[in-house]
Amino acid sequence: MPEAMPRPAEQPPDRTAERAGRRSWYRRPPLRRILCLLPLLVVGVWVVQHRSLIGSGARQVFTANPYWLLTAVATTGLGWVAVSFARQGTVLERLPARRLFATQFAAGAANHLLPSGIGAGAVNIRFMTGCGLPPARSSAALALYFLAEATARVGLLLVLFVAFPEALRLGPLLPESVSGTVVGGAVAAAGVLVAGVALIRPVRRLVVTFLRTALADARSLHTRPSRALALWGGSLAFPLLQAAGLVAVALALELQVRPAHVMLAYLAATAVAAVVPTPGGIGSVDAALVIALVAAGAPVESATSTVLAYRFITVWLPLIPGALVLGGLVRSKIV
Repeated sequence: MPEAMPRPAEQPPDRTAERAGRRSWYRRPPLRRILCLLPLLVVGVWVVQHRSLIGSGARQVFTANPYWLLTAVATTGLGWVAVSFARQGTVLERLPARRLFATQFAAGAANHLLPSGIGAGAVNIRFMTGCGLPPARSSAALALYFLAEATARVGLLLVLFVAFPEALRLGPLLPESVSGTVVGGAVAAAGVLVAGVALIRPVRRLVVTFLRTALADARSLHTRPSRALALWGGSLAFPLLQAAGLVAVALALELQVRPAHVMLAYLAATAVAAVVPTPGGIGSVDAALVIALVAAGAPVESATSTVLAYRFITVWLPLIPGALVLGGLVRSKIV
């Protein structure tokens, strides 16, 4: 038999390129990896800056009735469900339910990094764009959500105020010296905005296109009962659940104010605090809630304790988990 040819010795794999790739990764991290870690870094800075406020809220939570506190936690979670329904109601396309809910949970963390809901809006626009919606329709859906949520919140406020006119003195919420400045600034800003839209042709064309898209989508949505129910039902349920959470914390701390008055105080305070665009309402919402509860008849100390505990549950407790979810969504290219 012919002698078998010897097999050539296997050469060890050349790992030079792999080692160079690793060195390049350590020297130059990808932008998406940085964006995944950025929410955690910003949240860590916020926690350090507000550690005394978080500690005060935590101490109030640990000494309160645990069953009512669990109710407040449950209403907070249901609030994200309500927002998910409202967001789904702004588009005709069916959005993936689990990803939609995770996006709303993560948007809560993003909302505390930028003022006036900009963070949550940016996260939702990225999510809807990733689901295949054009940027113009995603922006129109965002505007429709804000309009529905504001209409529902103001409507609930008016209904409660008519039902309980003696519950709240609105004067202490916004002092007269401050109200004149705020109203004047709002009128001036509105005038500048209207003038800019009217005089600058590219801006005018952009605004007209946006309004046409938004109105067409709104008409189409209201021909679908399921979408209209999701939009308005979620928009009504969200502020009701938020107010119910404050009522639960007030009951846990035995605040001597009627639940309906607490709900009215919450809606009035959040309406006034919206004028001051702070990230997540930190500072503006806290102060307005304390003043509103005092105007509803609560002692200053009890009102402050209630607000600290409520904000600990609704803001600080889900902040780090929300940042982790946000980082995961960015890493998975969902947002």
